Amino acid sequence: MANPLGLPIGLQLYSVRDLLPNDYEGTLRQLSAMGYREVEAAGFFGHSASDVKQLMDKAGLRCVSAHYPLAQLAPHVDEVIQFGKDLGLQYIICSSPALPDSSPAKPGGPAANIEAMTLNDWRWNADQFNRLGERVNASGIRFGYHNHTAEFRVKDGVLVYDELLRLTDPAKVTMEMDCGWVVGGGKDPVDYLTRYPARFSMLHVKDFKLSGTPGTESEPPPSTELGRGSIDYRRIFQAAQKATIKHAFVEQERYDIPPMAALKIDADYMQALK
Repeated sequence: MANPLGLPIGLQLYSVRDLLPNDYEGTLRQLSAMGYREVEAAGFFGHSASDVKQLMDKAGLRCVSAHYPLAQLAPHVDEVIQFGKDLGLQYIICSSPALPDSSPAKPGGPAANIEAMTLNDWRWNADQFNRLGERVNASGIRFGYHNHTAEFRVKDGVLVYDELLRLTDPAKVTMEMDCGWVVGGGKDPVDYLTRYPARFSMLHVKDFKLSGTPGTESEPPPSTELGRGSIDYRRIFQAAQKATIKHAFVEQERYDIPPMAALKIDADYMQALK
């Protein structure tokens, strides 16, 4: 237990996406030794739910949540739910939106597509989240949505994230706030935690070296270890104490030192944060 939230230190396993395929068990064991106690998956690299559960238990970790992009989740929701139930997940999180079938894909890949989404595209996504939330929640697992930076753009005079909060049913869709991407998108996590304390169940904790210009999906700001960048997590965690945060996951997506060394710095930061 550490940090002002009094929560176990968590890690989003996207942080070790390049290590897990080569040594799944050993990577989990190293993370546990650093002090991580909870994890959120971003792919299972061919392992069955029973395999993952066994390896998590052996490492002393709890896998409480898993990420799926909407394009993968929507057509396979029943399989995802069954996998999640077998693994013992508490949350299934949509990690990124999708273009409606009626909207042609843009050149430049997923990041370009997300940046080009219209307000109506986002509204369509909100409807999908409500539908998925109803099905996932009925299984005993909570459904939620995780933001990046595109949600903090203004489309037709409307801030996209505010529209998602307005259109999604709180009983069906909880929110996982990625604090780093909120700040990177030019907004303040404290503002959202204060205005909507009951909408957020989980946090992503990451740091960036910010230049003052909001980042984008295709041109994100440089990642760095917690405490070495621009984001003050003390004030964010103080605001989160008054919200309904159940889990907080460290995430570092890029490195300029070996990943395990960086993640040890991140874990130490979380343990020392008062």
